[in-house]
Amino acid sequence: MVKDIFVALKEVPTFKEVPDAQLKWLQSEMELVTLNKGETLFEKGSPITHLLVVLEGKFVIKMQQKGQYRVIGAFQKGSVTGSLPFSRAESAAAMAEAVEDATVLKLPKDRFKKMIHNFDELTTALVHTMTTRVRDFTRLQQQNDKMLALGKLSAGLAHELNNPSAAVVRTASELKKHLGLLPGGFKRVIKIKLEDEQVDKVNEMLFSKLEEGSCKTMTLMDKAALEDEITDWLEDYGMTDPYDMAETFADYDLNVDDLEMVAEVVREEDLPPVINWLSQVLTTEKLVNEIEEASQRINKLVNSIKSYAHMDKSPDKQPADIHEGIRNTLTMLNHKLKRGNIKVVESFDAELPQPQVFVSELNQVWTNLIDNAIDAMEENGGDMLEIKTQPDGEFVKVHIVDNGPGIPEDIKDQIFDPFFTTKTVGKGTGLGLDVVQKIILQHNGSVTVESAPGRTVFEVCIPIK
Repeated sequence: MVKDIFVALKEVPTFKEVPDAQLKWLQSEMELVTLNKGETLFEKGSPITHLLVVLEGKFVIKMQQKGQYRVIGAFQKGSVTGSLPFSRAESAAAMAEAVEDATVLKLPKDRFKKMIHNFDELTTALVHTMTTRVRDFTRLQQQNDKMLALGKLSAGLAHELNNPSAAVVRTASELKKHLGLLPGGFKRVIKIKLEDEQVDKVNEMLFSKLEEGSCKTMTLMDKAALEDEITDWLEDYGMTDPYDMAETFADYDLNVDDLEMVAEVVREEDLPPVINWLSQVLTTEKLVNEIEEASQRINKLVNSIKSYAHMDKSPDKQPADIHEGIRNTLTMLNHKLKRGNIKVVESFDAELPQPQVFVSELNQVWTNLIDNAIDAMEENGGDMLEIKTQPDGEFVKVHIVDNGPGIPEDIKDQIFDPFFTTKTVGKGTGLGLDVVQKIILQHNGSVTVESAPGRTVFEVCIPIK
């Protein structure tokens, strides 16, 4: 328990330059309260009605997320918190729980008017504390926002990279297994007795299929019907593993007529090893192509990450391809687009000039605007994201359009305010659009919004030079 409250007040760093007479007035107007360990000083949502000065003890600030409390900060002996002069805060954003027995002085807000009118040094000290608190809180929230965005991007990239990397591992294993079977087939192949003309006919047919590539335009019904025909033919000729061979042949549109041609040009006893050899060649080609496609997808994602983050590039302004930045951002957010079954329409002007910009910062603009649009559509049933670009005199304009529920008229003027958000706790801090606006203003541009139910348009306007 504090024995001399006036001495304790003088030891508070905030009040070190405040005259004794003003501190004595403050002491006379304040109420002394004590709290035991585990008790709360205020709850989330509680009205902020008092200036609070902690004379003894320590508190942690907790915020509930997904049913659990997470510590986001702390204050202790010597801290000044709660309501402050000229502060517009009305309710607590989190709860404060005592982790030690504590003693706190409380000054009602209705005393502020007298304090501001009569005690300049005391008021100045408290206002300085408020500005410091706002600055620290803003920095913390910005860091949390960055970590939240990084976490979402990392999760998305992990998801996007998982499929092609797993495909490479799986297909490489299949290829290794397949190649292990070739020596047995090779013995049968070298016993084949064919004239050059016969070999040429088989090779011409095979190479024509390889040049055409895997038949990806065939419908599933047509492919299934073709597999059935090929399987019947292979079974009639006594081939082993007809189902696997039929699937491979159908992938390359090698049909019964092609197989009949092979049967006509080779001897009956040579037909099984020739058919097996054709299947092995096409299977090897198919597996190699799958590894190549998956590897290219991984490479594309890695290149998109490098371009998105603008690695190894100058931090100064430089000409930038707006379309490349937007497409890289869409790659980063592709997992969310797929999850929401959202179709992207690119209405890009092919002759769009390249403005002088800070590339990585501008990519943050596209990320925040597109991510917000996806969130709005996910929660309210939208399914169309349109991105349009066009030159406009000495500017370039980018329109990001979604068919979500729209922004309510009563909050449209607040969406660019720091910390304003309509998202649930853990999904956003309210800094995304504030960051967007600051970055665009840094480029001497503008960002505006028009919204109605079913259509929201964010327009970004950037000078070319």
